[in-house]
This record gives sequence, structure tokens and C-alpha cells, in this order.
Amino acid sequence: MHKAKTLLVIGYVWPEPNSSAAGSRMLQLLSVFRGAGYEIIYGSAADSSQHAVDLASLGIEAVNLSLNCASFDDYLRHLQPDVVMFDRFMMEEQFGWRVEQYCPGALRILDSEDLHFLRHARHLAMKQNQLLSDKHLYNDLAKREIAAILRCDLTLVISEFELTLLQEKFNIPSHILHYCPFMQEQVELAETPEFARRQHFISIGNFRHAPNWDAVLYLKQHIWPAIRKVLPQAELHIYGAYPPPKATALHDERQGFLVKGWAEDAVSVVTQARVMLAPLRFGAGLKGKLIDAALCQTPAVTSSIGAEGMYGSLPAGIMVADAPDEFVQMAVELYQQADTWQTFSEQAGQLLAGRFSVQRHGPALLAKMDQVIRELDTSRLSNFYGSMLRHHSLRSTQYMAQWIEAKNRLKALQSVTS
Repeated sequence: MHKAKTLLVIGYVWPEPNSSAAGSRMLQLLSVFRGAGYEIIYGSAADSSQHAVDLASLGIEAVNLSLNCASFDDYLRHLQPDVVMFDRFMMEEQFGWRVEQYCPGALRILDSEDLHFLRHARHLAMKQNQLLSDKHLYNDLAKREIAAILRCDLTLVISEFELTLLQEKFNIPSHILHYCPFMQEQVELAETPEFARRQHFISIGNFRHAPNWDAVLYLKQHIWPAIRKVLPQAELHIYGAYPPPKATALHDERQGFLVKGWAEDAVSVVTQARVMLAPLRFGAGLKGKLIDAALCQTPAVTSSIGAEGMYGSLPAGIMVADAPDEFVQMAVELYQQADTWQTFSEQAGQLLAGRFSVQRHGPALLAKMDQVIRELDTSRLSNFYGSMLRHHSLRSTQYMAQWIEAKNRLKALQSVTS
């Protein structure tokens, strides 16, 4: 009987598909792997969460991992996974050397989610009121993230823009990169309300994600007061997981600025809104909120960063503006003009099938993995810089982890004997 291949996912957090785009993407990947017959184990050292998905109900084993602990080495020796996928580059830094040492033949995949160094670079440029340049891009985070990409056999890149950036700006070999955006099932909503049956604006996003919090403040201070002047009866409903007290303090019913917090069903609240607002001033990757807007055929106004990598050659279901006065003008137009709204609503409805279908991207991912597995030795030989980084970087990571482990053992022994 043919033994199923084993996939070990080392997660930065436990997947929360209703809290973040990263959680939704992880679930999409797990679904593709499950459909291909993989036995999946999902491990994380993060604390559990009330919003985390029940992995056992999906046929996926959940394992609590310990940082800087040799117990993981014993676990790897026993498991011997065929594939190990690191969720974000920090997990490759923490666990990569152990994977190489105890199951060297396993395919090592990095799911970048988005490029963290690009998000950081744009944040730096914004705070300095400067255009993005190499001095922002070549930051310390970039050195770490690019090193992790080079050390892995395959990196999943969520945006075409980021794929081009890695190849042209950082000279990453194309054979170790794979474009893998959101992969949506074809879902038909029972009802998508028309223009006249919708009201109010919506903004949605996990408050723990810095670009989302910045967008909420930007809405409060620069965008919403100007919209409210023109549309005094309109409201802006702000949804998102984990709202801190500083966010709920912004709630102001007199101004129609309503901080709603956690949305049990994002699709439900986005479907009822007439227009989504997403004035993202920095960030990277693809924006889950705009995927939700497309599913609900809810037109949106966003920034050029928000729109990046979304529509390709398709007619956009969003309006794009970076200047606050232009953003306000577009938001008011979409809210008031039924014909304009209808055009953008119909265009939004084309996005998922045209760009982010799991029927297209799922098989492409599995085929790429099979190809890399077949050519693994050759691929690794042709990636000399990755081999060099594994030799140097992972040794320092290994020794640091072993030092921390020895320190923890000594501390535990002292607590027992004292």
C-alpha cells in the first residue's frame, strides 16, 4: 500500500482565518495539500487562541512545539517528514538548522506570506516622508528574509510585484521561487444586495497588523471628517480582530465613526456595506480585505499599495488614490453614483475567478513541488549562495539555540536544588 507523504508545517501562529488574511491563506494551502493526499502536522510554539481554527476537524494533527529545545530534534528523527514548510522566515531561522540536520532529504518550503522587509521599508519611507528607495529596502530585515529564502528549496511568493522585486532587485534564482497568491474556492453568495439596499462605509482588518492600525488612524484624522461633511448621514463601520483600548477610544457615534471590533462573519458585514475604504499607506503582499470586497461585489477605494498585485490586466473593481482629497472624492462618488457603483461592483465580481482560483493555482503549486523534489540535489547544487548561508548562518543559530537550551536546563536544575 502506498504510504502518504508527510508534511510538517511550522507555524508562526495558529491559523485564524476569520482574523487575518494570513490565516485564510494558510488554510487554503493546507486544503490544497490535504487534497493531494498529504498527511499534515501543524506545529507552533505560539500560545493558543480563541479564534484559531480547529485543525483536528480538518484531519490535521496539531502539535505544540518548544523553542530552543532538543525535544524537537527527537520529534524530527521519529517523524521524518517528506516536506517541511516554514510559515514566515522567522520560523526558518528558528527551526531550519534542526530540519537540515535531522531530515536533510526533506523538501524545505518557505511561505513568505508577504515580504516583511518590504512592509518595513515602506513604513520607514513613510515616517521619513520620502519616496521608497534602496536605502529603505536594504534594511536588516531584508538581509534576514533574503537569507531565509536562499536557504530554502522553494519560496512561495504571494504577489507578482514581490516576485519581480526578488528576481530583479535581489537576484534570487527563479527556480527557487513560485508565485502562489490567494487560492479561493468558487463561492456563489446566495444574495448580493444591490446599490439601493446597501448603506454606510466599512473598513476591516486585524488591529495587530501595523498597516491596518495606521489606516484606521488615517481615516479618523484625515479621510472620514471630509467624507462626513458631504455625507452627514453616512457611517463608517470599523471591524477587526483584537482591537486595543486605543482603537475603541476612537469610537464616536456623533461623527458616525463606529469601532465595531471582531466580525464573526466578515462576508456578512462586507456584503451589507456600500463602499469599503482601505487607505493603506504601507504594507506588502495581497490584501485579504479586498478579496472579501470582491467576493461580496463591494466596490472599494484603496491606495496604490492596497491595489498592488490585485487585478493584473482585469478591469479593477476598486478606485485607487493616494492623496487624501482624491481619496475622499472617489469615496463620495462611489457612495452617491449608482451607475458608477454598479460598474465597479460587476468588475469586482470578476476578480476571484480571473486571478485567484484554487483550480488554477493549487495544481500549479503541487506540480512545482513535485518538480523540485525530483530535481532536489541538482537544485541545491545550483544554489551555491543558499548552501553557503546554511553553512554559516545556521551554525550561529544552532549554537545560540543550544546555549539557550543549556542555560534553561541549568536554571531548571537550580530551581530544583534550591
